[in-house]
Amino acid sequence: MHRALALCIWSVWMLLPAAAYAQVELKALVGGAVSEAVAEVGEAWARSSQNRFVFVRDTTGGLQKRLASGEPADVIILAAPGMDALQKENRIEPGSRVDLARALIGVAVKAGAPVPDLSTVDAFKAALLKARSLSYVSPSAGGTSGTYIDGLLRKMGIADAMKSKIVYRTQGSEVADAVAAGEAEIGISFTSELLPNKGVRVAGMLPADIQLPTIYAGAVVAGTRNAEAARAFLQRMIGAEGRAAFKKAGLEPVTHY
Repeated sequence: MHRALALCIWSVWMLLPAAAYAQVELKALVGGAVSEAVAEVGEAWARSSQNRFVFVRDTTGGLQKRLASGEPADVIILAAPGMDALQKENRIEPGSRVDLARALIGVAVKAGAPVPDLSTVDAFKAALLKARSLSYVSPSAGGTSGTYIDGLLRKMGIADAMKSKIVYRTQGSEVADAVAAGEAEIGISFTSELLPNKGVRVAGMLPADIQLPTIYAGAVVAGTRNAEAARAFLQRMIGAEGRAAFKKAGLEPVTHY
Protein backbone atom coordinates (compact mmCIF):
# COMPACT_ATOMS: atom_id res chain seq x y z
CA MET A 1 0.00 0.00 0.00
CA HIS A 2 2.76 2.41 1.03
CA ARG A 3 4.79 1.35 -1.99
CA ALA A 4 1.86 2.04 -4.37
CA LEU A 5 1.27 5.48 -2.81
CA ALA A 6 4.94 6.36 -3.06
CA LEU A 7 4.97 5.29 -6.72
CA CYS A 8 1.94 7.47 -7.40
CA ILE A 9 3.52 10.51 -5.72
CA TRP A 10 6.78 9.91 -7.62
CA SER A 11 4.89 9.75 -10.92
CA VAL A 12 3.13 13.06 -10.26
CA TRP A 13 6.42 14.68 -9.20
CA MET A 14 8.08 13.53 -12.40
CA LEU A 15 5.34 15.16 -14.47
CA LEU A 16 5.56 18.55 -12.75
CA PRO A 17 8.73 19.82 -14.48
CA ALA A 18 7.22 19.10 -17.90
CA ALA A 19 4.10 21.07 -17.02
CA ALA A 20 6.09 23.88 -15.43
CA TYR A 21 8.26 24.28 -18.51
CA ALA A 22 5.61 23.67 -21.17
CA GLN A 23 6.58 25.84 -24.11
CA VAL A 24 4.42 28.53 -25.60
CA GLU A 25 4.80 29.24 -29.30
CA LEU A 26 4.19 32.94 -29.70
CA LYS A 27 3.36 34.00 -33.25
CA ALA A 28 3.73 37.64 -34.25
CA LEU A 29 2.54 39.34 -37.43
CA VAL A 30 5.03 42.14 -38.04
CA GLY A 31 5.28 45.12 -40.38
CA GLY A 32 8.46 45.19 -42.45
CA ALA A 33 9.69 48.52 -41.07
CA VAL A 34 10.05 47.12 -37.54
CA SER A 35 10.80 43.48 -38.36
CA GLU A 36 14.56 43.64 -37.64
CA ALA A 37 14.02 45.01 -34.13
CA VAL A 38 11.13 42.68 -33.35
CA ALA A 39 13.09 39.64 -34.52
CA GLU A 40 16.05 40.59 -32.32
CA VAL A 41 13.94 41.06 -29.20
CA GLY A 42 11.83 38.03 -30.01
CA GLU A 43 14.84 35.73 -30.17
CA ALA A 44 16.14 37.06 -26.84
CA TRP A 45 12.69 36.70 -25.25
CA ALA A 46 12.44 33.11 -26.46
CA ARG A 47 15.82 32.20 -24.96
CA SER A 48 15.11 33.77 -21.59
CA SER A 49 11.52 32.52 -21.28
CA GLN A 50 12.15 29.04 -22.76
CA ASN A 51 9.34 29.67 -25.22
CA ARG A 52 9.29 29.72 -29.01
CA PHE A 53 8.95 32.88 -31.08
CA VAL A 54 7.91 32.88 -34.72
CA PHE A 55 7.02 35.87 -36.85
CA VAL A 56 5.61 36.64 -40.25
CA ARG A 57 6.76 39.81 -42.00
CA ASP A 58 4.37 41.60 -44.36
CA THR A 59 3.08 45.02 -45.27
CA THR A 60 0.51 46.68 -43.04
CA GLY A 61 -2.21 45.96 -45.59
CA GLY A 62 -1.04 42.39 -45.93
CA LEU A 63 -1.16 41.86 -42.17
CA GLN A 64 -4.69 43.23 -41.98
CA LYS A 65 -5.75 40.77 -44.68
CA ARG A 66 -4.10 37.88 -42.83
CA LEU A 67 -6.11 38.56 -39.68
CA ALA A 68 -9.31 39.10 -41.65
CA SER A 69 -8.82 35.73 -43.36
CA GLY A 70 -8.54 34.00 -39.99
CA GLU A 71 -4.79 33.40 -39.86
CA PRO A 72 -3.95 32.62 -36.22
CA ALA A 73 -1.57 34.94 -34.37
CA ASP A 74 -0.86 36.15 -30.85
CA VAL A 75 0.71 39.58 -31.44
CA ILE A 76 0.41 42.05 -34.29
CA ILE A 77 2.70 45.03 -34.92
CA LEU A 78 1.92 47.37 -37.79
CA ALA A 79 1.50 51.02 -38.80
CA ALA A 80 -0.90 52.98 -36.61
CA PRO A 81 -3.58 53.54 -39.29
CA GLY A 82 -3.77 49.78 -39.79
CA MET A 83 -4.04 49.27 -36.04
CA ASP A 84 -6.86 51.84 -35.94
CA ALA A 85 -8.76 49.70 -38.44
CA LEU A 86 -8.14 46.49 -36.48
CA GLN A 87 -9.33 48.19 -33.31
CA LYS A 88 -12.60 49.24 -34.96
CA GLU A 89 -13.07 45.68 -36.21
CA ASN A 90 -12.46 44.28 -32.67
CA ARG A 91 -9.54 42.18 -33.90
CA ILE A 92 -7.26 43.15 -30.99
CA GLU A 93 -7.68 42.72 -27.25
CA PRO A 94 -9.10 45.89 -25.63
CA GLY A 95 -6.46 47.86 -23.75
CA SER A 96 -3.54 45.93 -25.22
CA ARG A 97 -2.49 48.46 -27.86
CA VAL A 98 0.84 50.19 -27.29
CA ASP A 99 2.84 52.55 -29.52
CA LEU A 100 6.35 51.23 -30.12
CA ALA A 101 8.43 53.23 -32.58
CA ARG A 102 8.40 55.90 -35.26
CA ALA A 103 9.69 55.22 -38.77
CA LEU A 104 10.84 57.70 -41.41
CA ILE A 105 11.05 57.24 -45.16
CA GLY A 106 14.51 57.34 -46.69
CA VAL A 107 16.13 57.28 -50.10
CA ALA A 108 18.74 54.67 -51.02
CA VAL A 109 21.30 54.27 -53.80
CA LYS A 110 23.72 51.48 -54.53
CA ALA A 111 26.77 51.48 -52.29
CA GLY A 112 29.45 53.65 -53.89
CA ALA A 113 27.03 55.46 -56.22
CA PRO A 114 26.69 59.27 -56.25
CA VAL A 115 24.27 60.62 -53.65
CA PRO A 116 21.31 62.66 -54.98
CA ASP A 117 20.42 66.08 -53.63
CA LEU A 118 17.56 65.68 -51.15
CA SER A 119 17.83 69.09 -49.51
CA THR A 120 14.51 70.40 -50.83
CA VAL A 121 11.33 69.08 -52.41
CA ASP A 122 12.37 70.52 -55.77
CA ALA A 123 15.81 68.90 -55.53
CA PHE A 124 14.21 65.55 -54.67
CA LYS A 125 11.80 65.89 -57.60
CA ALA A 126 14.67 66.67 -59.97
CA ALA A 127 16.64 63.65 -58.69
CA LEU A 128 13.72 61.34 -59.44
CA LEU A 129 13.25 62.73 -62.93
CA LYS A 130 16.96 62.35 -63.62
CA ALA A 131 17.15 58.76 -62.34
CA ARG A 132 16.87 55.95 -64.87
CA SER A 133 14.75 53.85 -62.48
CA LEU A 134 12.97 54.01 -59.13
CA SER A 135 11.89 51.22 -56.81
CA TYR A 136 9.31 51.32 -54.05
CA VAL A 137 6.69 48.99 -52.59
CA SER A 138 3.72 48.47 -54.87
CA PRO A 139 0.52 50.03 -53.48
CA SER A 140 -1.26 46.78 -54.35
CA ALA A 141 0.87 45.05 -51.70
CA GLY A 142 -0.60 47.29 -49.00
CA GLY A 143 2.68 48.89 -47.97
CA THR A 144 2.48 52.19 -46.07
CA SER A 145 5.51 53.79 -47.71
CA GLY A 146 4.66 52.56 -51.20
CA THR A 147 1.09 53.83 -51.05
CA TYR A 148 2.38 57.19 -49.88
CA ILE A 149 5.10 57.49 -52.55
CA ASP A 150 2.64 56.56 -55.27
CA GLY A 151 0.39 59.40 -54.18
CA LEU A 152 3.35 61.75 -53.75
CA LEU A 153 4.44 61.29 -57.38
CA ARG A 154 0.94 62.28 -58.48
CA LYS A 155 0.92 65.24 -56.11
CA MET A 156 4.25 66.46 -57.50
CA GLY A 157 2.91 66.07 -61.03
CA ILE A 158 5.50 63.54 -62.20
CA ALA A 159 3.56 60.27 -62.03
CA ASP A 160 3.32 59.95 -65.82
CA ALA A 161 6.99 60.80 -66.33
CA MET A 162 8.05 58.20 -63.75
CA LYS A 163 5.65 55.43 -64.80
CA SER A 164 8.05 53.61 -67.13
CA LYS A 165 10.89 53.87 -64.59
CA ILE A 166 9.17 52.24 -61.63
CA VAL A 167 10.40 48.88 -60.33
CA TYR A 168 7.71 47.65 -57.95
CA ARG A 169 8.47 45.31 -55.07
CA THR A 170 6.26 43.81 -52.36
CA GLN A 171 8.46 44.55 -49.32
CA GLY A 172 10.79 47.38 -48.34
CA SER A 173 13.64 44.91 -47.98
CA GLU A 174 13.06 43.88 -51.59
CA VAL A 175 13.35 47.52 -52.62
CA ALA A 176 16.81 47.55 -51.05
CA ASP A 177 17.64 44.30 -52.86
CA ALA A 178 16.64 45.85 -56.19
CA VAL A 179 18.95 48.81 -55.63
CA ALA A 180 21.82 46.62 -54.47
CA ALA A 181 21.44 44.42 -57.56
CA GLY A 182 21.43 47.42 -59.90
CA GLU A 183 17.82 46.82 -60.93
CA ALA A 184 16.87 50.29 -59.68
CA GLU A 185 18.98 53.42 -59.38
CA ILE A 186 16.99 54.83 -56.47
CA GLY A 187 14.95 53.04 -53.82
CA ILE A 188 12.49 54.63 -51.41
CA SER A 189 11.19 52.95 -48.28
CA PHE A 190 11.39 53.21 -44.51
CA THR A 191 15.06 53.58 -43.56
CA SER A 192 14.83 50.60 -41.22
CA GLU A 193 14.14 48.38 -44.24
CA LEU A 194 17.00 49.84 -46.26
CA LEU A 195 19.77 49.94 -43.66
CA PRO A 196 20.25 46.15 -43.17
CA ASN A 197 21.29 45.74 -46.81
CA LYS A 198 25.03 46.43 -47.03
CA GLY A 199 24.76 46.73 -50.79
CA VAL A 200 22.96 50.06 -50.52
CA ARG A 201 23.65 53.45 -49.01
CA VAL A 202 20.91 55.51 -47.41
CA ALA A 203 21.44 58.88 -49.08
CA GLY A 204 19.11 60.64 -46.67
CA MET A 205 15.52 61.16 -45.64
CA LEU A 206 12.68 62.59 -47.68
CA PRO A 207 12.63 66.39 -47.29
CA ALA A 208 10.79 67.40 -44.12
CA ASP A 209 7.92 69.02 -46.05
CA ILE A 210 6.99 65.69 -47.65
CA GLN A 211 8.14 63.26 -44.97
CA LEU A 212 5.67 60.73 -43.54
CA PRO A 213 6.54 59.99 -39.88
CA THR A 214 4.76 56.72 -39.12
CA ILE A 215 4.10 55.26 -35.69
CA TYR A 216 4.17 51.48 -35.43
CA ALA A 217 2.00 49.98 -32.71
CA GLY A 218 1.65 46.54 -31.20
CA ALA A 219 -1.33 44.73 -29.68
CA VAL A 220 -2.53 41.34 -28.52
CA VAL A 221 -4.67 39.62 -31.14
CA ALA A 222 -8.24 39.06 -30.01
CA GLY A 223 -9.02 35.48 -29.04
CA THR A 224 -5.44 34.25 -28.66
CA ARG A 225 -4.80 31.54 -26.09
CA ASN A 226 -1.40 33.07 -25.38
CA ALA A 227 -2.57 36.50 -24.23
CA GLU A 228 -0.36 36.51 -21.12
CA ALA A 229 2.77 35.68 -23.09
CA ALA A 230 1.80 38.22 -25.77
CA ARG A 231 1.46 40.98 -23.20
CA ALA A 232 4.79 40.02 -21.65
CA PHE A 233 6.45 40.23 -25.06
CA LEU A 234 5.00 43.67 -25.78
CA GLN A 235 6.24 44.88 -22.40
CA ARG A 236 9.69 43.73 -23.44
CA MET A 237 9.35 45.68 -26.69
CA ILE A 238 8.71 48.95 -24.80
CA GLY A 239 11.47 48.26 -22.27
CA ALA A 240 15.17 49.07 -22.50
CA GLU A 241 15.91 46.06 -24.69
CA GLY A 242 13.22 46.99 -27.19
CA ARG A 243 14.24 50.65 -27.30
CA ALA A 244 17.84 49.67 -27.99
CA ALA A 245 16.75 47.33 -30.80
CA PHE A 246 14.60 50.03 -32.40
CA LYS A 247 17.44 52.56 -32.30
CA LYS A 248 19.83 50.02 -33.79
CA ALA A 249 17.36 49.44 -36.63
CA GLY A 250 17.14 53.16 -37.44
CA LEU A 251 13.83 53.76 -35.70
CA GLU A 252 12.82 56.21 -32.99
CA PRO A 253 11.41 54.44 -29.90
CA VAL A 254 8.22 55.92 -28.44
CA THR A 255 8.76 57.10 -24.87
CA HIS A 256 6.48 55.59 -22.23
CA TYR A 257 6.24 57.23 -18.83
